Amino acid sequence: MNVHYKRKALAAAVSMIGLGAAQAAPIATLDRNGAWVSVEAYGPNVVHITIAADKAEALKGPGYGILPKNADNATFRHSSGNDGDSFVSPMLKLRVNPAPQPRVPSQMEKYFAPQLAPVGLQVRNAKGDVVLDMTGWDLSPQTVAGEKTYQASASFSAQADEHYYGMGQNQESTGPLDLRGRTLDCKHWYDAPAGETVCVPFMVSSKGYGIVWDNPSATRFIAGVNGRTAFQSNVGERVSFFVITGSTPEEIYSGFARVTGKTPIPPKAAFGLIQSKARYESQQEILSVANTYRQKQYPLDIMVLDWFYWTRMGQLDIDPAQFPAPAAMNKQLHDLGMQSIVSVWPRFETSGRYFNELDAKGYFLKDKDGKTVDGLPFRSDRAGALIDSTNPAARQWFWERMRDNVLSQGFDYPWLDETEPDLVPDGFFYSIGSGDRYHNVFPLLHTEGVHQGMRAWKPNKRALILSRAAYLGSQRTGALFWSSDINPSWEALARQIPTGLNMTASGIAYWGNDIGGWQWLPQSTRATKQPLVDPRGAEETVGQNHDYPELLTRWFQYGTFLPTLRLHGDRKHAEIWAFGKHAESIMARYDRLRYQLIPYLYSQAKSTWDSGAPFMRPLWMDFPQDPNVANIGTQYMFGPAFLVAPVTEQGQTEKDVYLPAGSDWYNFWTNEKLAGGRWIKVAAPIDQIPVFVRAGSILPLGADIQSTASKQAIAEIRVYPGKDGEFALYDDDGVSYDYEKGKATLAKLKWDNGAGKLSVSGDSELSRKAPGIIKVLGK
Repeated sequence: MNVHYKRKALAAAVSMIGLGAAQAAPIATLDRNGAWVSVEAYGPNVVHITIAADKAEALKGPGYGILPKNADNATFRHSSGNDGDSFVSPMLKLRVNPAPQPRVPSQMEKYFAPQLAPVGLQVRNAKGDVVLDMTGWDLSPQTVAGEKTYQASASFSAQADEHYYGMGQNQESTGPLDLRGRTLDCKHWYDAPAGETVCVPFMVSSKGYGIVWDNPSATRFIAGVNGRTAFQSNVGERVSFFVITGSTPEEIYSGFARVTGKTPIPPKAAFGLIQSKARYESQQEILSVANTYRQKQYPLDIMVLDWFYWTRMGQLDIDPAQFPAPAAMNKQLHDLGMQSIVSVWPRFETSGRYFNELDAKGYFLKDKDGKTVDGLPFRSDRAGALIDSTNPAARQWFWERMRDNVLSQGFDYPWLDETEPDLVPDGFFYSIGSGDRYHNVFPLLHTEGVHQGMRAWKPNKRALILSRAAYLGSQRTGALFWSSDINPSWEALARQIPTGLNMTASGIAYWGNDIGGWQWLPQSTRATKQPLVDPRGAEETVGQNHDYPELLTRWFQYGTFLPTLRLHGDRKHAEIWAFGKHAESIMARYDRLRYQLIPYLYSQAKSTWDSGAPFMRPLWMDFPQDPNVANIGTQYMFGPAFLVAPVTEQGQTEKDVYLPAGSDWYNFWTNEKLAGGRWIKVAAPIDQIPVFVRAGSILPLGADIQSTASKQAIAEIRVYPGKDGEFALYDDDGVSYDYEKGKATLAKLKWDNGAGKLSVSGDSELSRKAPGIIKVLGK
């Protein structure tokens, strides 16, 4: 790495993260025979541990994505003794082992033992149980991108019955959820064979703790292999990680929120139907689709304008031939009660109007000789250079041109595509250093730059961003994430369920996927079973792919129970009515159901804002005492009430579903009550996917509306008896940041199972109305 890049890297690092200089000092920095161990806290259940051979490295502040201003040592006390150093709070105890006594190395150790001084430590939870035992660390010398550096790693004991989750988006599994026994490459990789991988290096254990691994280079995660769990990062001069303990998911994720940032409440429109396609070619087509939704009275909140509405890649303009009046188009959408999202790419082709300016300013990703990288030959990629969003000035430039040239035409929200970035940075250089060292930071910095710009531009209109990748802290940017350009296949659908559950377990609560798959749709099928959906009327879109309407129908049913519901795909048509009358009737029913669920969903958004915990979550979070749920990645909880088991096989009309122990369950469609703690075979005709409601649940259902632009009354309050229950029904204006100031309504619904009575407090109007809209199942 040349001196020019080293100077720029240091300056950028200081400006972006302050190197911790303005933050509180660590609780202690310990010398273990030349291995320096620095300890600081982020509240009573979070410790940050940094280990290095160079004391200056151990004292550097945390890296990208971390919020050092939230460091808080107040609840910890430090003591030293013969058994090492202890750091104790009411929720956590960290003990760093003493340095071992010097001794003569054995013959083997002379040649093969690490040269670094050993460091061991243990973390205990509030009950005193050891939840984490670090057994070793290492810095292995290597040269990366011309820079002498190290592979940085740490190893931990894997308990025999321990299970591991999170670590971002990995699409290799078609069902099993537990990462134990697997080795994952935690790096952004668009071309991953099973679907794009996204690195969010936050691992959550079934033992009641999580590890935030603080290194943005490509990282290997080894999960419980031969009794060992390890993180190995490709570039680094230290080992830095956070340990978060908690007896509930909410305690763990609230700690994660202190370390990396809170998850804001999205605009209410984000919970409605989002209609997209690759691509709507004109404003006439967009308005025609929007008007058809209103004519058919199918609820819709957002229309999306995908790529190539511009005249040239990187022009940051709107083609006047196909979009002669974008502001008028957006006004018509707004008049229909809809909003709009527009795709803005970070790429600039050499013949575009901004390329020379950006090149001269050094605002692009560079090669080792300082020349702008233009596309990727190995991918036949000729889409131009990548804006270097690690450079604050480049980020500001990009935001201002996006704002002035595109968003100013009445578009409500941006779609930031290619945020991995798709132009792989390995071997190249950002302003802050090598793309190898900072492989995973682009989606955070690129998205956060736009988010900050949006908040400054319209300070009381909530930001919403579609983003294709994430990193630590990305949840704080107001982004909705999705699983990238997946295939329109049954296999891809099956992969989405465990993929999404480990992504949300990584602290990224707002995750979804392209309903129906994005990639080009083959116009024939290999299916051998008779389609369950009549394909007649879909031929213009699907050709002879007769089972695709069935696939899309099943996918849409699944999407109804995702944090975001967005139709998309590289097809001639992508709307509800484009796949035959049979598919249309079923999807329209689920579209209406989605809108009935918005009061329930929006209340979950408030819970996630409060705690950071996802509301689409694997079963182990809610049923930790049931060992049978540890590896189930084919079904999940959607808020506190729903258990959802999507259908992912063509021609399938029944499905095996596990009902967790510790509760009774109601079939959502039939209201049949069933005992938990067992597998059951559930009927799954084409108009139903298995959905169950936990006994004791209170489910508020909204009145029919065409979009969230209309105020939605509560039409029904369903009670599923069997145990006492509570529900916090939350609402606000759905568009502003006033919720951050507490401007909202919160009705507390409480079910007394013994008395058979529901009480409502906090909302006098709902309390008055409640007796007429309560429906108790079984009565």
